[in-house]
Amino acid sequence: MDIARRLAAPGRDWDTDPEGEVRLAVVGLGNYARSVSIPAIEAAEYCAFTVGVSGTPATREAVAEDHGVETIDYEAYADGAASGAYDAVYVATPNRLHLPHAETAADLGKDVICEKPLEATVERAERLVEACEAAGVTLMTAYRMQADPVVRALRRAIADGALGTVTRATGGFTFDVLGGTRGPDQWRLDEDLAGGGALMDVGVYPLNTTRYLLDADPVAVRGQIRSTPPFDAVDEHVDFEVEFPACVGQFNASFSGQSDARLAVYGTEGIVELRRAFQPRADRRVIVETDDGRAVLEGRGADETREEFAYFGHCLLTDRHPEPDGRLPPADDGHDGLLSRGLQPVVGTTTWSGSTPCGCWATKSSPRWPGRPSPGARPTRRS
Repeated sequence: MDIARRLAAPGRDWDTDPEGEVRLAVVGLGNYARSVSIPAIEAAEYCAFTVGVSGTPATREAVAEDHGVETIDYEAYADGAASGAYDAVYVATPNRLHLPHAETAADLGKDVICEKPLEATVERAERLVEACEAAGVTLMTAYRMQADPVVRALRRAIADGALGTVTRATGGFTFDVLGGTRGPDQWRLDEDLAGGGALMDVGVYPLNTTRYLLDADPVAVRGQIRSTPPFDAVDEHVDFEVEFPACVGQFNASFSGQSDARLAVYGTEGIVELRRAFQPRADRRVIVETDDGRAVLEGRGADETREEFAYFGHCLLTDRHPEPDGRLPPADDGHDGLLSRGLQPVVGTTTWSGSTPCGCWATKSSPRWPGRPSPGARPTRRS
């Protein structure tokens, strides 16, 4: 099977082996940044971790000792301390704090890679995009799946017609947010800090990955949310259906239950399913079914977070506009981060409780549909 061979050894399709590296300040040294992002930055080509920013003295001390970097608090960061020691900023704080930290970076002339969602509300996300545009700095949303070699290879295969005409996509991501030592006293359950729940945090993975694979934006969406204590302020479970120009996507996300992550794309000439699709550093299983038979590819995952930071550094070094910012050709002037963030309240305002629908599809003609920002600035050239 041609598509199975293409997904078996995808490689990088963007790497031109430029010289140099981009020095990164990591703003927000929480568990994800320390356990996933910083190791990925240190393992990535074209990037180096040089400055850490945290409001917790013990965290600053530990990160400085473990990684040999300079660490400062948020006030010092806002005042421009250590700005000569980094070229770009990775924003990894709770969602509602992204805007001020990105604005600081933009004011300092530093490029930005910002964790998804861009912000807790659409209005604040728009302001973040505008701040980077006004300063002429590059903004990339940290959609790590767009850097995964298997996902990128599947996108090319779909564009080449390897699945025929795509008719349907399905996907889901369940993350037990209370599992392990985590309890309810966390920012993900704080509506003000998070801006939302399962849809915002993990539902965006099947949605945005499908948008990327199909190279298309939704034209209509509807969904339902369900919550039980302690998820009183945010959505615990969400199921949503998305109409694309030529097919329909059916997705779900949960903050409780057995951990799971999968995505499937159905075409007239084949089916591809990704198991363990969205967990960081997961060894993915890729299942391909066509008239020629069935192929199962094990252990095909890469450290997509490492790939994400290598890709970001490469874009800055080569004056390339990062895709996850991200215009969908040929004439889409929207940003991936802003559009995906804008779709989430659309789902929330077209939901139903139990089995009683409260409305119909929200479409592009709906006043709730997210607007489009003006095009962003091109990256600045580096010597």
